Amino acid sequence: MKVLILCTGNSCRSQMAEAFLKSFDPLLEVFSAGTSPAGTVHPKTIQVMKEIGFDLSGSVPKAIDKFLHTDFDYVITVCDHAREVCPVFTGRSIKKIHIGFDDPAAVTGSEEKVLESFRRVRDEIRKRLLIFYKSSIRK
Repeated sequence: MKVLILCTGNSCRSQMAEAFLKSFDPLLEVFSAGTSPAGTVHPKTIQVMKEIGFDLSGSVPKAIDKFLHTDFDYVITVCDHAREVCPVFTGRSIKKIHIGFDDPAAVTGSEEKVLESFRRVRDEIRKRLLIFYKSSIRK
């Protein structure tokens, strides 16, 4: 089964979601991409994922263009902007679904406030994608 997780920058939410889905089932082929990819994965994404045992230090944001002709069983948008501008896939895509999350990179304030936002979103992504996995993929 192939899954694409789509976000705007592919630097926070979609990177986390890709890591979690891969950890749920090593037989899944999981990819993430952005409609306007950032230059790097957000440092706070790397930090909060490392706190729970995931090493994203070698991850890089990828453009959606790389995947437009690929067949996917699911295309999951994790931010509203990506859902609005989600391109038409010429490959087979059985289901397109939206599981939206707040953008932790948009939070301003103290270091602790920003980290708390990244941790909260990380934990929400893990919880909601596990529910998705159990109800839709591993039936």
